[in-house]
Amino acid sequence: MPVPCKICGGSAILKRPKTGDALCRECFYKVFEAEVHHTICEANLFTSGETVAIGASGGKDSTVLAYVMKLLNERYNYGLNLVLLSVDEGITGYRDDSLETVKRNEKQYELPLKIVSYEELYGWTMDDIVKQIGLKNNCTFCGVFRRQALDRGALLVKADKICTGHNADDIAETVLMNVLRGDIARLRRCTAITTGTDGALPRCKPFKYTYEKEIVMYAYFKKLDYFSTECIYSPNAYRGYARTYLKDLEKIRPSSIIDIIHSGESLSIKKDVKMPTQGTCSRCGYISSHPICKACMLLEGLNKGLPKLAIGKPHKARQRLAALGTVSPGNSSATASSSAATADSTSDSSSTAKTGTSDIPEQKVDF
Repeated sequence: MPVPCKICGGSAILKRPKTGDALCRECFYKVFEAEVHHTICEANLFTSGETVAIGASGGKDSTVLAYVMKLLNERYNYGLNLVLLSVDEGITGYRDDSLETVKRNEKQYELPLKIVSYEELYGWTMDDIVKQIGLKNNCTFCGVFRRQALDRGALLVKADKICTGHNADDIAETVLMNVLRGDIARLRRCTAITTGTDGALPRCKPFKYTYEKEIVMYAYFKKLDYFSTECIYSPNAYRGYARTYLKDLEKIRPSSIIDIIHSGESLSIKKDVKMPTQGTCSRCGYISSHPICKACMLLEGLNKGLPKLAIGKPHKARQRLAALGTVSPGNSSATASSSAATADSTSDSSSTAKTGTSDIPEQKVDF
């Protein structure tokens, strides 16, 4: 006997992972889109007339985000100028294929596309970095560089905000990771639906309360064109262990994902706990809680042939730089004229790489 749809009474074809409700296809579409619209309105994510850069990787999250943002923008007259923004990390056999998907999305959704690459911004591809660093800690480099690359790309298209496809699962995983690492600063802000408000480009997450499984179902039933292969360099990523744990919890208690997010939102920090203060990087001028930002530290290590230089605690990295005569141990500002963020020369990527940032507007961007 067919199970009736909880909303319209028709034949249900799916059970919502988030609520357990049996729904037909059309009612699922309506509920999914209505919840994203409610999240956007409740948090006042956008203002009419803004240019919003949608982080597009070609994966399920960003593809559904682009589709739904265009749909809601037209349905509810948000008045937004939407632009697809992609980052080419330089991962052969992965990113080059996913970018082809993004290029198809550009035509399918009739949205302009801007692609920026690690090679043009930093003089390094992830393939080159992995050859130097190996498969351990490579996600640290990629995460830091990709965040800055998105900021730089958004500045090039004159975006007012960046919109990313981070879903409820992603945020819950981040809460768990920050708890396990004891990272109070990140734990305090990782559940925020909008971050970077103290910088030049705020980032928002319309899918904050949307389950990953429902995004996959939406993409499947809508027959959206997306790239589903995992990054070839991420099997050993720390996040993968948090994801596995979260999936086990979800099997037992489907509400665990939202519960963890609400727990993160409700956490308070004792007044006597010292929190990092936001400043600006003395090299590139971007917002950083240290005199030299993580991106510049990582580039410093790569360009000096010491790729593990900035892996670990920031103060230890500065001590290593001081030992090399690059940074004064008492004053962490840069003193070497060949710093990674300002070098104009170009040479082989295994020694001193170009940064390629001279034609990009200098803005203070939240890391």
